[in-house]
Amino acid sequence: MVLKIGLTGGIGSGKTTVAKIFSLLRVPVYYADEASIRLYHSNKELKADLQSNFGDEIYKDGVLNRSKLASLVFNDPLKLAILNKLVHPLTIKDAEAWMERQTSAYVIKEAAILFETGSAKGLDFIIGVRAPEHLRISRVMHRDSLSREEVLTRMQRQMDEDNKMRLCDFIIENNEQQLVIPQVLSLHQKFTSMAT
Repeated sequence: MVLKIGLTGGIGSGKTTVAKIFSLLRVPVYYADEASIRLYHSNKELKADLQSNFGDEIYKDGVLNRSKLASLVFNDPLKLAILNKLVHPLTIKDAEAWMERQTSAYVIKEAAILFETGSAKGLDFIIGVRAPEHLRISRVMHRDSLSREEVLTRMQRQMDEDNKMRLCDFIIENNEQQLVIPQVLSLHQKFTSMAT
């Protein structure tokens, strides 16, 4: 039996970095954001729904204008809810199909909003990646070239970090005080032994 492990955390927490460490350990990782981008381009029904709700110009030469879509939804809770309702069910179904095809001891599903979308259901354990707010803000400002206010707006749209971490089975501290790799290795050992 393949163990299904969720990996989540707020924006700027470092969950993608943690996922990449698991990948280096040859653990298959499903990246929900990458999958949704693939679906934006490959799923004709989704593409039509997005154009219907956000305008034909949301695609240019068949390619989704992600910055335009982000500017529309991150400042409008109603539009964000519409986007989530269109994309998340497809991504959840895609992840479930992907997990069924895996043959390793365990797999990781990396997603920022596992609990909010209901996609935590069906997973055996959830790992939360936690980082102090000031580090998260700094990381996202640097990574995405956003202002502090823009980052804070995006953070306010996500589930409260403390509440999210309380729902997780394991927590990796990514606070620049504790080393991340030993924490990942410890969980890797635990999951590998549980699956055998």
